[in-house]
Amino acid sequence: MIVIGLTGSIGMGKSTTARLFAEEGAAVHDADAAVHALYAGEAAPLIEAAFPGTVRNGVVDRKELGMRVLGQPEALAKLEAIVHPLVRAAESAFLEKARAQGAKVAVLDVPLLFETGRADRMDAVVVVSAGEAEQRGRVMERPGMTEAMFQSILARQTPDAEKRARADVVIDTSRGVEDARAQVRRALAKLSGG
Repeated sequence: MIVIGLTGSIGMGKSTTARLFAEEGAAVHDADAAVHALYAGEAAPLIEAAFPGTVRNGVVDRKELGMRVLGQPEALAKLEAIVHPLVRAAESAFLEKARAQGAKVAVLDVPLLFETGRADRMDAVVVVSAGEAEQRGRVMERPGMTEAMFQSILARQTPDAEKRARADVVIDTSRGVEDARAQVRRALAKLSGG
């Protein structure tokens, strides 16, 4: 089984691209979905203990938690120390299950693949990119997004140009979904030797 690390900066189209890989038959693990599940499950009491008042009815209030950690490196590191090991455990379980089911390709959707030093553990790295203007437009359309939040997120991410330079394959999402789908098909053919 080939394990592909899928990554890209905020607003580049990574979630859509992950869906396209799934539609082409790859087993896909979505880190954001895993975090959502953890925030409503085993991570909630750990986060409440570290950041009192951030859990409501057993579920982490992402907005409240975001206000506590964005732009606060120590608080963010504290949160990541709780969440990252749980996400990695979910990924490991996913890969085990994919292997057992005979998957030929597994895609790990990892937002901070380079930043967390995990790119070298993948068989291949696919980076999703769309260009700076497209990225900004997409991100600033998100509810509640501010310029300060956007800049804070960008500051934590490896620059797009560096990600593209380190990728085995780059998927350009600036030309629409059908074009991206064609690129995903070519990537799968290239990376699986087909």
